[in-house]
Amino acid sequence: MNPRACPALLIAAPASGQGKTTVTAALARLHTRQGKRVRVFKCGPDFLDPMILARASAAPVYQLDLWMVGEADSRRLLWQAAGEADLILIEGVMGLFDGSPSAADLARRFGVPVLAVIDASAMAQTFAALAHGLATFQADLPFSGVLGNRVGSARHGEMLRDALPASIRWYGALPRSAEVELPSRHLGLIQAEELADLDARLDAAADALAASADVGLPPAVEFAAAAPRALVPLLAGVRIGVARDSAFAFLYQANLDLLRELGAELRFFSPLVDSELPEVDSLYLPGGYPELHLQRLAANQAMATAIRAHHAAGKPIHAECGGMLYLFERLTDKAGDSAPMLGLLPGEASLQPRLTALALQDTQLAEGRLRGHTFHHSALSTALTPIAHGECPNYRRTAEAVYRVGRLTASYIHFYLPSDPAAAAALFLPRQRS
Repeated sequence: MNPRACPALLIAAPASGQGKTTVTAALARLHTRQGKRVRVFKCGPDFLDPMILARASAAPVYQLDLWMVGEADSRRLLWQAAGEADLILIEGVMGLFDGSPSAADLARRFGVPVLAVIDASAMAQTFAALAHGLATFQADLPFSGVLGNRVGSARHGEMLRDALPASIRWYGALPRSAEVELPSRHLGLIQAEELADLDARLDAAADALAASADVGLPPAVEFAAAAPRALVPLLAGVRIGVARDSAFAFLYQANLDLLRELGAELRFFSPLVDSELPEVDSLYLPGGYPELHLQRLAANQAMATAIRAHHAAGKPIHAECGGMLYLFERLTDKAGDSAPMLGLLPGEASLQPRLTALALQDTQLAEGRLRGHTFHHSALSTALTPIAHGECPNYRRTAEAVYRVGRLTASYIHFYLPSDPAAAAALFLPRQRS
């Protein structure tokens, strides 16, 4: 297979909270409106940013990460995108050089030029010094240019632009405006489907970029060919019910793709509104915001009865983070409001005022070794004995427990299922076929 070339940018920042998602989404919307095919990726583990980016680009968004996804699969995804798109955008994670591997590591590995987003709301010429530092901190970093976010006026943007050295490209500015900012809550951005005016925000941001700079395509990047993924259809004929609504929406597109490539048929349902399960062999309860929907979940006893019956029949259930909280006896939100949940796992969970865990996790199960991450604000009280614990590759102390009751497997860990396809298949395979 031959290499493929496509214009590409990695959108990074000096720190979190600078506006990477807003800028990436604005660029995606701007070029999509011009009739270009835009493929967007998110660096590192994240569910909320990709929802916004998928709306902006009108295409699914996948993760790229040298550890969780791996270099080979990251290369394959980029090569595939280069054959389909006119522009590839990658939103970075945290600060440009933060973490191991970092967004800068990804940019260097695949030769993708970096566009740095800098919150310029409280600076003028110092903006250029910060841009210079980002551009020169690592000599081999393919740095392209900068974009000023939250600028106070057109004149402010001109001051930032004029202070830059000639070697750093000016990609324009976004104003300090409620019309383009993306609101957030305790786990990150508000979900795309909850923002009634999201398209208006994206269009306003795209218009602002178009008015402040030349936003033509960046130079093309050549992506080396990658070997196709060879999979055995271990889940051929298996029907998997996947919870998907505003309470359970933290799903990697790559996880869904993998299950389908393994032969499974996915049937989506809503624990919030549906009164029965679809006809399925296994269940996948992903993370989300069950704490925001306590009373609706508790009131839907028909669904609770159906899931309890599924478990009692010895059918597989795989639950992650919010999906796991739904299975305990009780869940309490930050305000102290509490409601009974399904009671398939003994104990209860309660939301905490601060983040309780954030870490990558590598977990050895009987089925195989799966990678993923954990990110939550809740704490558990349970007498269950874990069957395994995750390990953090960056030496953090976080070691999330994995619980198992019958064919029910549950953990705070959001697994990236393509990290071990055989292990992923085993979690959902009905007993009579194992």
